[in-house]
Amino acid sequence: MPKQISTGDRTILGGLSKRGNRYLRTLFVSGAQALLQRPQSWGGHGFGRWLQAAGPRLHRNVLTAALANKLARIAWGVLYRGCGYDAEYATRTA
Repeated sequence: MPKQISTGDRTILGGLSKRGNRYLRTLFVSGAQALLQRPQSWGGHGFGRWLQAAGPRLHRNVLTAALANKLARIAWGVLYRGCGYDAEYATRTA
């Protein structure tokens, strides 16, 4: 949850808290960094369009954190549903 700093009509959101398992967070960030270093593999994992859209507008570190968040949410969904990862799932449901 970002820290909120408000004054008058301005709302400023601070940094994200580092909650949760540190080791898992490190693994997701490392996985995101590895994926970002290999653009040729983006399409095969289902991240191609999202990364191409987010890449130009986000700083590299912010993009890494966003991708790590996305990987964590996908991992949770796979574990929760008990099925394998399907790269085409998002395009079929959208």
